[in-house]
Amino acid sequence: MREGNGKPKNTNRIFITMVLILIFIVQTPAIAFWGNKPLPPIKVQEKINYVNINWWDNFSDPYLKCYIVQAITNNHDARKASWKVEEYRQMVKLQFSQELPSLSVGGTYVGAHFPDTIKDVKSNIFAIPFIASYEADIFLKNRDKTKSSKKSYESSKFQEQSIYISLASDVATAYINVIKFDKQIELQQELVNVKKEELSRDEAKYKRGTISASQLNTAQKDYKTAQSGLDEFLKSRDKALNQLAVLIGDSPDNIANFKRGSFDNLEYKIAIPNEISSDAVFSRPDILAAEKDLEKAKIDVRVARKEFLPRINVNGIYSLSNVGSSGFGSWNSTIAAIAASATMDLFKGGMKVANLKISKSRYEQMFEAYRQTDLTALKEVNDSLIMIKQDSAIDNNAIKNLGFQRDNYRRSDNRYKSGVISYPNLLSEREQLLNTEQTQINTKTTRLINYITLYKAVGGNL
Repeated sequence: MREGNGKPKNTNRIFITMVLILIFIVQTPAIAFWGNKPLPPIKVQEKINYVNINWWDNFSDPYLKCYIVQAITNNHDARKASWKVEEYRQMVKLQFSQELPSLSVGGTYVGAHFPDTIKDVKSNIFAIPFIASYEADIFLKNRDKTKSSKKSYESSKFQEQSIYISLASDVATAYINVIKFDKQIELQQELVNVKKEELSRDEAKYKRGTISASQLNTAQKDYKTAQSGLDEFLKSRDKALNQLAVLIGDSPDNIANFKRGSFDNLEYKIAIPNEISSDAVFSRPDILAAEKDLEKAKIDVRVARKEFLPRINVNGIYSLSNVGSSGFGSWNSTIAAIAASATMDLFKGGMKVANLKISKSRYEQMFEAYRQTDLTALKEVNDSLIMIKQDSAIDNNAIKNLGFQRDNYRRSDNRYKSGVISYPNLLSEREQLLNTEQTQINTKTTRLINYITLYKAVGGNL
């Protein structure tokens, strides 16, 4: 097929060229590279710094800090919070893109038949339009939306920090409970042995007819009660170990391999302050997150007001085509245009007014939430200080009672060796000593966990 001047058409060549251009645009390696680029890895060291990791050395335990680091590295809930922060970071980029112009390219083919009366019009038209559009942000509405998105991102960072601090506190609490149960199991096993010895002696007495069946039943009941107490401690330790395994991101099947220190050596080495600075309280991550939420709500009110202003859009097109006589890609065959428009909504059924009032209402909600978070933080810190003071006094009394009971047992042991008292009397004193040690273990555990509660209440700023 030939044109009027006798030259063959280049329809096939132009069509093939256009198809190749489109294939290149769609399957360009750059697009494929950025689309498949993996997310940045979670920065573990940054998360470790969240929890004031060196503070945990004050507990003088060789394994506690290691378990906290393992939890920060592997805990799935904490990692989920970190990926949530990445989501908000990308949302900032997404919103920022609305401030920039957009550019697109495409390919168009038109095959048409025109009447013979229309001269010099091609029946096969090809065009590659480059289209640019931009919303002129003269009122800074899109800039404010980006600022609002940044506040959400900053808030998510503080929420993430709060989650990691809570995780460290939970790991420490679970670990202390595990080694507490280790010690209690040790003491309870000794108590079971005491009760077993008493039962053996009562069985011998019963056979000799020196005690009644009721007295023997009481001895058997006491032995079974002690054995049940041992079973209860074993069950509680396994549950605490399972909890610790989940917190550190390990399988509960591996709890038998968990290393741990001695409860006797566990102690907090430095003094707890009698009062906490307000700067430490108000630097809690949940308070800082509430501040960012309040700042975001304030910006959102400003954005809602700017929705009443007109929108100014600029659009441009530059298209390569073969409609001219000079051939495809020449200046005479180029189509170019630019247009600017300003639009303003005259009536939206009250939608924008409602949106503004909603934004104002959310700001008031965030303001009340911020004030409540402040009060809650002060309450938690004061409660922790009160509990530390009172439970420390209770633990001191338990330590004194334990000292008295140890002295009683030592004296009873000397009297037994001197033949003044019987062996059953010595066993009775031993039983009282074991019960007193169990009591002091509980008071010590409560006191140590109170320190962790204070650490959490001040956001790790101890």
